[in-house]
Amino acid sequence: MPAFAGVLTLSAAPSLSDNANLVQAAFVALGPGGIPVARVITQADQCPAISVDGHKLTMQLRAAPSTEPLRPTASAAELSKPSAFPVRVCEMALPEGTKTAVLGGRALPLPSSHIDRIVVIGDTGCRLKAKDDAWQACNDPRQYPFARIAARAAAWKPDLVVHVGDYLYRENPCPDGNVGCAGSPWGYGWDAWNADFFQPGSPLLATAPWALARGNHENCARAGQGWWRLLDPRQLLAGRDCNDAENDSQGDYSPPYAVPLGKGAQVVVMDLSHAGTDKIAPSDPRIAQYSQTARMLGVMAKGKAFTFAVDHYPFLGVTAQAKPGGKIKLGAGNKALNPIFAQQDRRIMPKGVDVLLAGHIHVWEQADFGGAEPSQFVAGFSGTQEDTVPLPHTLPANVVPAPATPIRQFDAVVASFGFMTLQRTGQRAWRARVFDDEGNELRKCRIDRRRSSCRAAR
Repeated sequence: MPAFAGVLTLSAAPSLSDNANLVQAAFVALGPGGIPVARVITQADQCPAISVDGHKLTMQLRAAPSTEPLRPTASAAELSKPSAFPVRVCEMALPEGTKTAVLGGRALPLPSSHIDRIVVIGDTGCRLKAKDDAWQACNDPRQYPFARIAARAAAWKPDLVVHVGDYLYRENPCPDGNVGCAGSPWGYGWDAWNADFFQPGSPLLATAPWALARGNHENCARAGQGWWRLLDPRQLLAGRDCNDAENDSQGDYSPPYAVPLGKGAQVVVMDLSHAGTDKIAPSDPRIAQYSQTARMLGVMAKGKAFTFAVDHYPFLGVTAQAKPGGKIKLGAGNKALNPIFAQQDRRIMPKGVDVLLAGHIHVWEQADFGGAEPSQFVAGFSGTQEDTVPLPHTLPANVVPAPATPIRQFDAVVASFGFMTLQRTGQRAWRARVFDDEGNELRKCRIDRRRSSCRAAR
């Protein structure tokens, strides 16, 4: 067993209950190899103590309180401001086999050796974006229901939560006179992060450990500073912290890592958050980065009983766009990522990858390819202003994510907030269920290796 990644405390260390009321958030993120990282965000002037299997330890400082200088962002200069983090972020990588981790009298959720129940959510923040004139009613729990979704998902008692990216959407100030979002924090600092993710997500953060994928809203030009400071389970390094725009090529990418689920199954988390959806030029450094991800994914999936590959952008998802005259333009696939991954294999995804989990499209989707490619599930429907253009149950034959990649079965839930669950039913079989924000079951799905099928729950 590895040594404790903390400091054995003596009389000078804070007690477990000291400053407990100053803790803003406490959760467990699973990093490479499934190592659980206990993370605490606090207003205290020192990192708290934690009890690990009865050993009293002091957590390590990840990031001290600071306000980062204003950097170029995705918003206009007059709609941007420095990111203020008046909180201390502390952490500790817990040794393999840890049975209990207690902070301030509360037990943190730890991974079991066999993870059989998974909640999948994505695109959870409240959209405030001047460029799109998009002002979601963050003050209305019906129009921004992430808190209710988190509570309902927690009641399902998952062993693991998978977030497919896009945590922070409150980018610009709410317009004067808009009561729906009046008083909302905005920007990329702690107040917006807390309002968009940590506060509404607290029931779910307290229930299970998390596997966290990074979305395009967490790239360096947006909420990347907070992503690295608050959520990413890996080490926080200067030059990869998104503070200096000259280092964005480093800060916008990380190699993939695997989280074991037991019994030969795993989740592979990919950071493709800066990919976009347009073709990438051959000279772009992302070509080499994403090629590395494709190669590593193939190696990680080889010989495994079951592999979920998680990233934010759907490789094989379907989009719908309203056009003048009531027409709807359908599209499929990702022009940025698919050609890069296809260079590694005859198909887009390497052998051994069974299911793709993604977000970005603000609906729920399932697409089956007859086993030629992994089934694609999209779960970008957990709080952010929804996409409302309808998707047909039967797609035209020309709507394919790549040449010679027909969609054999397709299903979608549009204009309904919710979450998805996955429950293991065999070595290479899972059952998926889709619930709305009221807890009503909308879909039942079966997953058998790369094949999937869904039907209405009622």
